Amino acid sequence: MPMQLLPKSAAAFAPRAAPNIVLNTRVEPWLTQAIKRVAKVKRTLNNPQQHHRVLTELLGGTAAIWNLASIILPKAPKADLDQYDDDPLMEAMHNYDMLHIQAYIVHIDMVSQHEVAFKLTPETIEALIDYHKDIFCVDAAASIFDWPEKDAQIKKLQEEFKQAVNRFVFRTHVRALEGLEEDGAGELLEGRSEVVKGAVTQLFAPLLPPPPRIVDIVHSTSTFAATASASGLVAGWWQPTGFLAPAPSQPTSFDPWRVLPSTPSPTSTTCSDAQLQQCWPATSLALDLTHLSSPTPSCTQPVYTSAAPLYSSPQTLSVMPPMFYPSQLPQSCASVATGSIDSFGFSYNAFAAPQYATTM
Repeated sequence: MPMQLLPKSAAAFAPRAAPNIVLNTRVEPWLTQAIKRVAKVKRTLNNPQQHHRVLTELLGGTAAIWNLASIILPKAPKADLDQYDDDPLMEAMHNYDMLHIQAYIVHIDMVSQHEVAFKLTPETIEALIDYHKDIFCVDAAASIFDWPEKDAQIKKLQEEFKQAVNRFVFRTHVRALEGLEEDGAGELLEGRSEVVKGAVTQLFAPLLPPPPRIVDIVHSTSTFAATASASGLVAGWWQPTGFLAPAPSQPTSFDPWRVLPSTPSPTSTTCSDAQLQQCWPATSLALDLTHLSSPTPSCTQPVYTSAAPLYSSPQTLSVMPPMFYPSQLPQSCASVATGSIDSFGFSYNAFAAPQYATTM
């Protein structure tokens, strides 16, 4: 987008000067007709230089004031307005006034931007500033709660509006010059006045309260966390950041004698071939000493431990040693785990009931 340049007369608080006019090498016919219609003295308009000279004389005079729009504003704050409940017409006549937004032309560009720029007159600027200070700010202050910096905020709002209204420049298409009248005055046509009303209304910024202050909330450590930290239970799973972390996977220690096996385990040991020869010298029976495999455990018992505060996964026990039935064992053996041999070669505990591990 090309840079939009304006003359010095369009700056804030700048005095009025002759408008800056830039014409093309070929002047539009509608502009020539508009100049001839309002010119009191008939002049020749055959080239761009003649059009430039006539426009400068028309738009540079003190009477060349354009009415951009008209705005209805209250005469006093809402608390001081007269109330006419039965007669709305009387209420409007006594409580409201019409403000005409007047401006003069400071720039015409018919080459690149094809636009015309208007700057508000000093009288219009002063009227808007007075309304903003005496009525708008009073109503805004009455409609909001009080805080220590409220007066300073209102003064700041008034200063910002003063700067904004002095910088205000309205730009529109160059065809707005079709509303040109005698002595260089004019009026906006084709609904451009509504655009001016919206632009001027946006200058009235609302009075906003200060944002709420952010208070830092300090979360105290819970009693359980403090107790667990003192007793050393938080190691490995309690995090000071506020979330739980899984404990590192470590093998759980347990006592084998605390576990009840799923199948009984025999306590006697097997005999060697030499001992068998001594126990049954000539009439020894051919015994099948083939070991039978232990049945597969139907299930494994999960191990629960209180060493850690978290539940540990079930531990799978190793397969139990092979089991021997009484019919498969020699009825007399040299040495047994829990008995002795009598004079006939029989063990006192050969047919004793199998022993089981004690469960604590």
